[in-house]
Amino acid sequence: MSVETRSRPGEPGEQPTLLRVLLQRQGWDTWSRFELHFDQAARRAARELGNPRLGTVTASRVTFKRWLAGEQAPRGDTATVLEHLLGVDVQALLAPAPTREIVPARPPHPASPAVARALDAGWSSSSLNPVASGPGLGGVWQLHGRTLFDGTFVPVQLYEAASQDDVVLIGPEDHPHLRAFVQPTRRALLLASLAGAGNDELFVLDAAHGRRHLAVDPVETLPVPLAYRLDDLSYALLWAVLNVDDALGADDHELAAEEARLVHHLDHPRSAVARAAVPELSNVGAAWLGSRFCGLHTARRLGAQPLDEVQAWSRIRSGEEAAAWLLFRGEQERIDRAERPSGTAVALCLPEAQVKESERYERLLVLLAAARMESAGVTVRVCTEQEYAQMDEFLLLPGRRAVVANWLRAEGVWHADTVDSRPQLRVYAQAVQHARAAGVVRGADPARRLRALAGYLDLDWAWLTGRCREFAGYGLAGMLRPRSRLVDLAGVDRALRHLGAMSGL
Repeated sequence: MSVETRSRPGEPGEQPTLLRVLLQRQGWDTWSRFELHFDQAARRAARELGNPRLGTVTASRVTFKRWLAGEQAPRGDTATVLEHLLGVDVQALLAPAPTREIVPARPPHPASPAVARALDAGWSSSSLNPVASGPGLGGVWQLHGRTLFDGTFVPVQLYEAASQDDVVLIGPEDHPHLRAFVQPTRRALLLASLAGAGNDELFVLDAAHGRRHLAVDPVETLPVPLAYRLDDLSYALLWAVLNVDDALGADDHELAAEEARLVHHLDHPRSAVARAAVPELSNVGAAWLGSRFCGLHTARRLGAQPLDEVQAWSRIRSGEEAAAWLLFRGEQERIDRAERPSGTAVALCLPEAQVKESERYERLLVLLAAARMESAGVTVRVCTEQEYAQMDEFLLLPGRRAVVANWLRAEGVWHADTVDSRPQLRVYAQAVQHARAAGVVRGADPARRLRALAGYLDLDWAWLTGRCREFAGYGLAGMLRPRSRLVDLAGVDRALRHLGAMSGL
């Protein structure tokens, strides 16, 4: 193998090579430790790069010392293995180390990435790669959309942790890297693993909470509540919040401009806007704009008239669509601000085929959205017949008027109307009556209705309510920090508390 002779970086004041600095920080700058990790990297490179020859590559003690001294540069397969070990090009490794601080993460226990991959395999919208090849770098978590969400990704860092009472602790040995990882203002997630202690669970926390904790607490440990373990419920909330929050944050400037223009449509009893009119908006941003207009349109058409009974129909039928009831700030304000009579109810159509095709975390979002409405005094009813799946979203004042406000699965951003023709009012009234009489959700109180809905959605009621009770003790806001002004977690927390209070019923 040919080698290149290099001058020794031993002159006074000369910077050490990046190779020396990285090996020292990993604790691999002794021959015995380096040899072990180099051999392991050779075998990994052979598998991952599909080159069996790499598995036989070795480095001698003399060669190792010459690399460290900067006297010799690796070439060929040896260079490939060294690059695979440290995730840095050989030319950069043998150049003087940069003056910026590089804080490497501790290598995780071998079982921890396996635990992450096993969890990730259970969600088709998730691609979790918790460990990066480069030193000091984290992994990435891609959260794919299905029909409404645009998809997003978030940096993640995996840390080993220890269990203590009702928390897991990321300890002081990870403090230097943890502090460096949470400092940037970009969103990131921390994953705490107990795999080294034989536990196959991961726990998740927004890096913003880690940053705040390290700023106010001199103790070099970071507690993560056991309630924030990664499972179907926490994944459902992560998936929804990160997709909605990132999309609305990216659209913020355009949404502010479009919202100011909505007033021009409100004077008309019927209006619609094509999706092509706002091509800059994400799917979630367009949904928010449609939701915002439809809320204003409904309020304008109802006016101040007294309401004796209000019946509504919603087009929500998937987890992505249910996220609006849970996360859109405008939806939360309308739900909580309304003065509604005791007979107020909302009906949904959840066809059985769609329920069976959806994953459990998606169905959990639908149930949480129903719990959100029930917590505000709105009775939720559910029918299953496919013919009702495309029913308009409307608010019906029986015998008088219906306000139509489609923004989910509308042909454009929204389609709004005011209906007072008796034939159409009868169609809406019959749909409401069908959901009341033949729906799958029945019961005299919220607990019975929500339990019936959980049964239809094939969700374990005891697990669900117990998990919600555990989660509600800390609140979703303790795990995730929204960044968009248009996102509010209070509705989710209210739904979690509402279901958690039913634990044991």
